[in-house]
Amino acid sequence: MVKINNSKIREKKYDPFIEATLQYERAAKTLDLEPWIYNRLKFPEKELTVHMTITLDNGEVETYTGYRVQHSTLRGPGKGGIRYSPDASLSECKALAAWMTWKCAVLDLPLGGAKGAVICNPPDMSESELEKLTKEYTYAIKEIIGPQKDIPAPDVWTNAQTMAWICDAYSRYIGHFEPAVVTGKPLEIGGSQGRSGATGLGMYYSLLETSKHLEYPLEGKRVGIIGYGNVGSSIARLLYDYGCKIIAITDIYGGIFNKNGIKIPELDNYVVKTKSVKGFNKYHSITNEELLEINCDILLPCAIEGMIHSKNASKIKAKIICEGANGPTTTEADEILGDKHVFMIPDILANAGGVTVSYLEWVQDVQRLFYAEDEVKNRCWQMMQRAFWDVVRISDQYKTNMRNAAYILAVKRVANSVRMFGKIGRN
Repeated sequence: MVKINNSKIREKKYDPFIEATLQYERAAKTLDLEPWIYNRLKFPEKELTVHMTITLDNGEVETYTGYRVQHSTLRGPGKGGIRYSPDASLSECKALAAWMTWKCAVLDLPLGGAKGAVICNPPDMSESELEKLTKEYTYAIKEIIGPQKDIPAPDVWTNAQTMAWICDAYSRYIGHFEPAVVTGKPLEIGGSQGRSGATGLGMYYSLLETSKHLEYPLEGKRVGIIGYGNVGSSIARLLYDYGCKIIAITDIYGGIFNKNGIKIPELDNYVVKTKSVKGFNKYHSITNEELLEINCDILLPCAIEGMIHSKNASKIKAKIICEGANGPTTTEADEILGDKHVFMIPDILANAGGVTVSYLEWVQDVQRLFYAEDEVKNRCWQMMQRAFWDVVRISDQYKTNMRNAAYILAVKRVANSVRMFGKIGRN
């Protein structure tokens, strides 16, 4: 079995794909995977780098770099978002695609893992420039996406409108309307009821099951949230309505803290106007690092990868961490938090509500038969409940934490699929 030198990794800058690989390797070692399966699942099936040239509104010409990575299509079409970010990278896409493979397997969805990105800065671009870039990107990756190949979705700085542009460009390419090429679309062109806020909804369901598992009522519990985009704001509303006390929230511009609890409905109205939580109600300001250290019961990291690491994990006081972001906790931090007996709901379980409802949207588009919002949410809840208790059973069986258990479950399911296909042609 190929090994990664942990001591050397710790000296380097955070690399999301290395983190994803370490998590996979731990599960693969526990399962004692055959070398031909181990290596088959360690690396992405396909990595595509593309360059798009567009004319900006001011007449200048700019070239942008984009990626689409397919980690695994063994169990179904690739599934994964497309993010627009000046910090996007191929390594990030590889990690996110791998995490999506394992996330779909934990939920036992007939999908694989993929991810895409374009290096750009959306706040500095007009809507027409973003539409041009999106459609050029779609044309560049058109050969490897499709309802039975790879199904993109929204992610950082992309949204339903972005998906509509992709749907339009792809439909023009194949010669007919095909809504099943993407999920997270507007309802007018085949989107699903309940898709907005689905990731936060999945986190909420995970916390409800955790409450049962730990016999730890959620009412009145103090909550800190890092990141107040679609995910952070949706889980905040759900927990606020349930009776939790949201005491601290941060976003990319700043943060707020109030030990008596933040009024989420009023905050949402404020954010619509200002685009940030910063300055709301003249509450105390707080940074991400300070939020990690506050005395709260539940911590929800909903922003970027690697925000919980070896230098701050020991300062965390929360009893439960529910990961809304992908890869927010490094492997070193995991060990520290485990020693502190923090109950971790890992990303590939906690934030799987998004891909679960995306799966339901894809099913609806393929059938051209659509569900009511209550049906979508009920199906999502049933699938999240089943996945949570599947992971708990693996945790008990292997005497390990929830993250390791989730990976063991996911890798085992994908590895079993590889065995069923057979070794010939794959070794």
